[in-house]
Amino acid sequence: MLTVAALYHFTRFDDPAALQAPLARIACTNGVRGTLLLAPEGINGTIAGTRAGIDAVLDHIRALPGCCDLEWKESPASEMPFGRMKVRLKREIVTMGQPDVDPRATVGHYVVPQDWNALISAPDVAVIDTRNDYEVAIGSFAGAVDPGTRSFRDFPAWWQDNAHRFQGKRIAMFCTGGIRCEKSTNYLLSQGVDQVFHLKGGILKYLEDIPEERSLWQGDCFVFDQRVSLTHGLRPGRHELCHACRRPLAPEDRTRPEYEEGVCCHRCVGEYDETDRARFRERQRQFDLAARRDNPET
Repeated sequence: MLTVAALYHFTRFDDPAALQAPLARIACTNGVRGTLLLAPEGINGTIAGTRAGIDAVLDHIRALPGCCDLEWKESPASEMPFGRMKVRLKREIVTMGQPDVDPRATVGHYVVPQDWNALISAPDVAVIDTRNDYEVAIGSFAGAVDPGTRSFRDFPAWWQDNAHRFQGKRIAMFCTGGIRCEKSTNYLLSQGVDQVFHLKGGILKYLEDIPEERSLWQGDCFVFDQRVSLTHGLRPGRHELCHACRRPLAPEDRTRPEYEEGVCCHRCVGEYDETDRARFRERQRQFDLAARRDNPET
């Protein structure tokens, strides 16, 4: 059994590029794979490996400037969910495109999973899912508002267009692991919303800590690795990826007439031209040939 660690930390890195190679080296030396993003505002990512490998990488990250109090969330995986290790440099560790947003200055009130149900059940609370539309489509909290955004960059514009809907309400926000809410709650505070709350540890911590019989979560939680989705107890969900658009598909989605393995699904059937489709078909053909070589009896 492997360990998957999801982490983020907002801190000031004066020279993120200087941190890239040593971080990649410690991960690769210890057989750890995944993706870590470095930016002037901090670090974000998900990695997987043996217990010893994960501990080695986390020890290295905790020694980086301002990262001694790093927090992370862990879940198990029976197979390696990443193909390789990538350490990338970015302008932001989660892209909102709002230069004045600074989670190090102030954020909303953290709410632990054990207190989340009571908060979001209160009549004066509006619950907002800050994730992308394809993530919300496979699971969310009962009654949560779906902004329908295709990327986190779209959230500020959505709020400007919809702020009037939430006058007089306390705002409770959530995302997969908590990082988006660090920025979105800071943004709402800057817009004059003074009662802003967010789920500490995100959906993943809630699914880990709250028994299914007491849960207000409905469906699966999308994750950005080959497991695709998780459910209560951080058990693997039932979804697979469309390898054309990278959106999650339930088993019944793969029986729809629009679905062609590796080429398109009902969500992306109109998003690519025939040149793209031909390329996707060739890619899928190569995958199938490789699979038959690896498993000649299938």
